[in-house]
Amino acid sequence: MAAARARDPKAFAALVEAYGRVVFNLALRMTGHHEDARDVTQNVFVKAYEKLDTFDGRSRFFSWIYRIAINESLNLLARRKRMVALDEELVSDEQSPHRGAEAREEERMVQAALLDLTAEYRQVIVLRHFLDLSHVEMGQVLRLPEKTVKSRLHTARVRLGEALRKRGYAPR
Repeated sequence: MAAARARDPKAFAALVEAYGRVVFNLALRMTGHHEDARDVTQNVFVKAYEKLDTFDGRSRFFSWIYRIAINESLNLLARRKRMVALDEELVSDEQSPHRGAEAREEERMVQAALLDLTAEYRQVIVLRHFLDLSHVEMGQVLRLPEKTVKSRLHTARVRLGEALRKRGYAPR
């Protein structure tokens, strides 16, 4: 961090390497669109580089960069005022082409249902279930008390379940 703050390009590149994929995944889940996620990821690291001197070290860098990523995703959604379903081809680890097609359809259905949620509910689902953050880590990223995070996550899960049922999803 000290080297990155001193504007050492190699040190900042190491931060991009360490956090780039997770920031992209967060942005993809928040925006639902591959190109938007790329734009958000790029903007996140540009802003992080510009604002490195404001990182005070009281929280983890992980929390700080995630907060920027969430804000950038929400800003893009506010500018866009519409949501697009994920349409990229997903690769399955399964051997069966039939199972691979089912997995891609489930992924599309979950992504579409995620986009039915408000941004505040979508972000807690993404942080918990796609990025595997603990409730404490989520609270740090979202700047919310742990109790609020748990409550919001519960409501988000209920609403996601409702959105999936409306789309005809019945888990096996």
